[in-house]
Amino acid sequence: MSKATRADTQSPAPHAANSHDLIRVHGARENNLKDVSIEIPKRRLTVFTGVSGSGKSSLVFDTIAAESQRLINETYSSFVQGFMPTLARPEVDVLDGLTTAIIVDQQRMGADPRSTVGTATDAHAMLRILFSRLGQPHIGPPSAYAFNVPSVRASGAITVERGAKKAVKATFTRTGGMCTRCEGRGTVSDIDLTQLYDDSKSIAEGAFTIPGWKSDSFWTVRVYAESGLLDPNKPIRKFTKKEMQDFLYREPTKVKVEGVNLTYEGLIPKIQKSMLSKDKEAMQPHIRAFVERAVTFTTCPDCDGTRLSEGARSSKIRKINIADACAMQISDLAEWVRDLDEPSVAPLLTALRQTLDSFVEIGLGYLSLDRPSGTLSGGEAQRVKMIRHLGSSLTDVTYVFDEPTIGLHPHDIQRMNNLLLRLRDKGNTVLVVEHKPETIAIADHVVDLGPGAGTAGGTVCFEGTVEGLRSGGTLTGRHFDDRAALKETVRKPTGTLEIRGATTHNLQGVDVDIPLGVLAVVTGVAGSGKSSLVHGSIPAGEGVVSVDQGAIRGSRRSNPATYTGLLDPIRKAFAKANGVKPALFSANSEGACPTCNGVGVIYTDLAVMAGVATTCEECEGKRFQASVLEYHLGGRDISEVLAMSVTEAEAFFGAGEAHTPAAHRVLVRLADVGLGYLSLGQPLTTLSGGERQRLKLATHMAEKGGVYVLDEPTTGLHLADVEHLLGLLDRLVDSGKSVIVIEHHQAVMAHADWIIDLGPGAGHDGGRIVFEGTPADLVADRSTLTGEHLAAYVAT
Repeated sequence: MSKATRADTQSPAPHAANSHDLIRVHGARENNLKDVSIEIPKRRLTVFTGVSGSGKSSLVFDTIAAESQRLINETYSSFVQGFMPTLARPEVDVLDGLTTAIIVDQQRMGADPRSTVGTATDAHAMLRILFSRLGQPHIGPPSAYAFNVPSVRASGAITVERGAKKAVKATFTRTGGMCTRCEGRGTVSDIDLTQLYDDSKSIAEGAFTIPGWKSDSFWTVRVYAESGLLDPNKPIRKFTKKEMQDFLYREPTKVKVEGVNLTYEGLIPKIQKSMLSKDKEAMQPHIRAFVERAVTFTTCPDCDGTRLSEGARSSKIRKINIADACAMQISDLAEWVRDLDEPSVAPLLTALRQTLDSFVEIGLGYLSLDRPSGTLSGGEAQRVKMIRHLGSSLTDVTYVFDEPTIGLHPHDIQRMNNLLLRLRDKGNTVLVVEHKPETIAIADHVVDLGPGAGTAGGTVCFEGTVEGLRSGGTLTGRHFDDRAALKETVRKPTGTLEIRGATTHNLQGVDVDIPLGVLAVVTGVAGSGKSSLVHGSIPAGEGVVSVDQGAIRGSRRSNPATYTGLLDPIRKAFAKANGVKPALFSANSEGACPTCNGVGVIYTDLAVMAGVATTCEECEGKRFQASVLEYHLGGRDISEVLAMSVTEAEAFFGAGEAHTPAAHRVLVRLADVGLGYLSLGQPLTTLSGGERQRLKLATHMAEKGGVYVLDEPTTGLHLADVEHLLGLLDRLVDSGKSVIVIEHHQAVMAHADWIIDLGPGAGHDGGRIVFEGTPADLVADRSTLTGEHLAAYVAT
């Protein structure tokens, strides 16, 4: 008896399943990682920090999350895998203890003109079902309320092969909600003819003002001049009605010019096909500028910009149609849905309320469902992707976040922190790449990478608690409690930029004078109208250089040298030194290795399995023909120059035999924005978000402008780099420029000469100026949310 009792009181052996409480990474070598080995606790919040380019994203996204997704994809049949993106196994020796990874990154949402906040989430689909059930008059199924679905009608004979074949007359109809005029876009485009030609001149006198249309061009101008359909010597304004119709709109017609058969086509369709159908971002700058001048977008007169047909707009619930519902601020729409009490659609109303409440909870209640998804910032897009995960019943999932506090005012960061902790407390592993000390402070575990960026990074400098990080002596630890002090003296403005009656988006007739010749910061909570005020009232043009957060487009062939225009003077310098053509020194042109076509690697497609990339044996990854590498400049060949870091190249092209002023100027700008560690030939696809924005800033610094407009330049910057950025902003102002910064970071606010604070809230609760003055006045005043947080920041 006593023996049995003793046996019962002995602690049972731990269950084997409880031993898997860690994600183990051994020998990670992705991108710049140097054999990284770490253990990450599960069901905890782990923050990865370190300077921009230190390897955080390479470890979290390109190693842990990528392998998790690859293993999940392998559970599907090969047929299904054929439709999915193929993922290669990361460069790592051991990855153990992985769970399903859900990635919530900062990738911008697609900018398709028919993609909105409502279509990108489930909210619009649920609203369509709601109106198809309750809307009066009833006009049809959910598709009748969809601006992406056109109405279709068809009738005719069909053959039914059942027993004796016989033809049967059939009709088919589908009711869609698309406006027929604008095809669901909400805007119609119009071409400004005055940008295409000068109507006071004749075609022979060079009337066309379209880029590239030279008077002797056989394929363009001469087709019009010698087609026989028009009088080439008559001024265009004197064309008859028929001549004008042929000139502008004639269908493709075969004509003979000097015995050669060519196709004549009206000017409008020809321009639409040759220029307007192409991706604007991929155009040459002068062509893009022409398209932006020539094409105007106006609100569709038929649907008044709602994208919907008249039938869809006529069906209402409590005097509200679906267009009105989508135009409401989401916080107001949530209240409207909450007031609906219809037992027949109770489950639908419950789901819709949860989705809309999630928008409000995550700080996006100021958006509307009809907001085009392409206009969302990176931070807003990331939070929209979070919506579907907030109410999820899944547990033991790994959530991976990429700087979730981007675009958030200090007031909103606490809300985001609460969401991250809530996901963790449901039993999930939360991995966060982050720079903000407010979010690092809530971590259960911190992994600090570094010590530097690029080749100087890729190692783990610290693992442990936040307190351990503070005293750990790493770059992040030393700067963790840094606080920028308020300026004792501020610069005096040299002038003002007057904005009167600004009403873009939620602005409520704002009048404000932005001082010039100083560092002016526009701040306020997310959605208060900062970008609407600055970008909507200060158009980028003559004298204004605007650096926004738009993504950099670039393939694996693109690199810092090609993007900044640095490669052009380098090629010319090599050509001049060796007496050959510049095209030889381009891996995308004549100098490319013929085996790999200048890519440096050979890609083998293995269908449903991940493709294999192997270094080209012919050029050994150098991308150039062997004969090209025999030409030298300053003792280096072109592949060795492209392998240099910006800092090395700055010294190389700054003096000596390789002295090239044009190249040196670009390299100085790259070093100024803190990108001295990047190699000139590093593919753009391997750069982090912060690196891409600074690359864009360095490029724009070459433009001649008196006013620089920067949109959250601290995005993706480490605490130590923010100090470097403040120095750069000071140098710009001291050189006579005016700098206007949209920013939430308290260090930039404290460093400003003048602050304009918008608010007091977001959406229709914002759009007003709540403070104008110096940072010291804002701290002393403490009348706004920004003032409270800035006062707390400078006091600690």
